[in-house]
Amino acid sequence: MKDVDVLIEALPYIKKFHEKKILIKYGGHAMVDDEAKASTARDTVFLKYIGMKPLIVHGGGPEISRSMDKLGKESKFVKGLRVTDEETMEIIEMVLVGKISTEIVSELIKNCGKAISLSGKDSSLIFAHRKGVHKVNEELVDLGLVGEVDDVNTDLLDMFLENDYIPVISPVGIADDGTSLNLNADTAAGEVASAIGAEKLIILTDVPGVLRDPSDPNSLIQKIRISEVPGLIEEGIISGGMIPKIETCVKAIENGVKSCHIIDGRKKHTLLWEIFTDDGIGTMIFE
Repeated sequence: MKDVDVLIEALPYIKKFHEKKILIKYGGHAMVDDEAKASTARDTVFLKYIGMKPLIVHGGGPEISRSMDKLGKESKFVKGLRVTDEETMEIIEMVLVGKISTEIVSELIKNCGKAISLSGKDSSLIFAHRKGVHKVNEELVDLGLVGEVDDVNTDLLDMFLENDYIPVISPVGIADDGTSLNLNADTAAGEVASAIGAEKLIILTDVPGVLRDPSDPNSLIQKIRISEVPGLIEEGIISGGMIPKIETCVKAIENGVKSCHIIDGRKKHTLLWEIFTDDGIGTMIFE
């Protein structure tokens, strides 16, 4: 009976999100741990079969760094952004487009999903411009081929969604001159979610969500209004690598996404818990 109760609890959410676009940003354990990868893929296909329209944007920073180490190339970061010269860009495309994206597609297909791997360069899916020079401690640092999103080709994505495909997007953009640009995966996910009018943006991480006390996993803040974000940053509750994730969520909501969720990709069926239960499992950011 307990299983039936869970299904009944999920029914209003299944109805509410039927035919809605759900942008899932794959990251952390959901991409490197075999069991978590398989579980996340099953959950994503499940969303498709009960009538939602999931899309995926994935990261791959640790895998890029490992590949660069193997090739004797040093990784340099400025405020969390990888300084990207031409050789680094080649490695990034090799890892994101050639390896990670196709692995995610394979997992989805293995679980009876129709999926297609897309780079932001494919049919000019993600137009971007160079971020350029960044100021660090009074010094100017050229980030190289790091990009900021200008435009998303939603026609291409809608075409695949209408034909029951799950698009799997690598965060590589294309400049006006055809140059490949390295995009921050969280930012790219937010931009794509906004452009397609996603109902939800879900970011998979390796933390439970936003914690009031980082040392206490039971201090999860389940819901945050975007008006509360500046205060939480000032108090130091939102800090470090969580700040750009939250800022991405705030921008996405301001651009029309109904809600954003930061959830723990290490837990089994975390996507389903967050979408289909009253309490959820992570932190929801909303207007």
